[in-house]
Amino acid sequence: MNYFRTALLLAALTAFFLVIGYLLGGRQGLVIALVVALGTNLFAYWNSDRLVLRMSNAHEAGPQEAPELYGMVQQLAQRAGLPMPRVYVIDEDQPNAFATGRSPEHAAIAVNTGLLRHLSREEVMGVLSHELGHVKNRDTLTMTVAATLSGAIGMLASFGFFFGGGRDENGRPVGNPILSILAMILAPIAASLIQMAISRSREYEADRMGAEISGHPEWLASALGRLHAGTQAIPNATAQANPGTAHLYIDNPLSAGGMASLFSTHPPMEERIARLRAMAAQAMPTASAPLRTRPGGSVPQTGGRGPWS
Repeated sequence: MNYFRTALLLAALTAFFLVIGYLLGGRQGLVIALVVALGTNLFAYWNSDRLVLRMSNAHEAGPQEAPELYGMVQQLAQRAGLPMPRVYVIDEDQPNAFATGRSPEHAAIAVNTGLLRHLSREEVMGVLSHELGHVKNRDTLTMTVAATLSGAIGMLASFGFFFGGGRDENGRPVGNPILSILAMILAPIAASLIQMAISRSREYEADRMGAEISGHPEWLASALGRLHAGTQAIPNATAQANPGTAHLYIDNPLSAGGMASLFSTHPPMEERIARLRAMAAQAMPTASAPLRTRPGGSVPQTGGRGPWS
């Protein structure tokens, strides 16, 4: 049902984009909108991961640079049956993380240094499992397409504002001027609302998938509580400079303030935690052997600190 809803919302966003093009420029506007939609989506498909990582000032971390982090991602990726994604670190004190890439074979996971500093090892593994859930569900491509279409709608509305819409073959203005003005004002807002709906539905599914990958829903539940407290208290300068990337993070990085946090792209944290705790209460069985978080040892109690504390 979540996949159907996401497909429906993406179709609605694409159709809305074409309608706005028609309202602003008639048939010519429709053609321009179609070309822009195809161009932005092709660009996003091939370049979104590199662009997002560059905008976030992320630097790649291999087994030599971050052996603990790399080892955890490797262990969880094997457990999830996924190719090993590239691992990146962002020098931001706010605890947060995101995944990007057009497919599991071209995926990357980026974590803020604050995530490693403020969370326990088990909580970090819960977060990494969530991000791998996005990769497994191919959400990174879906949400990137949603973001690029939303941005293109805003660009198209601005184009119509500055150039006054289209004209027919006789030079007469096309369309109702009042509708065109309303489209210019409301189109970016409506596109953002659709993008929010897509992002929210995918977060719930990634939480569920992440709990299955780690086999410990309570790890992610505990991590989300700490993450939310951190995003409320610690600003994320990198995300504030690029608010278009906010929906990719596991928690809204703009929550510490500012107008960009007015429309949240994430579902209520209390609901996400409640769902995970319900899964933990059901003692969800795991398909594979118990996950170990320390070489040669058993899983320590949740809440302990990792070697980066």
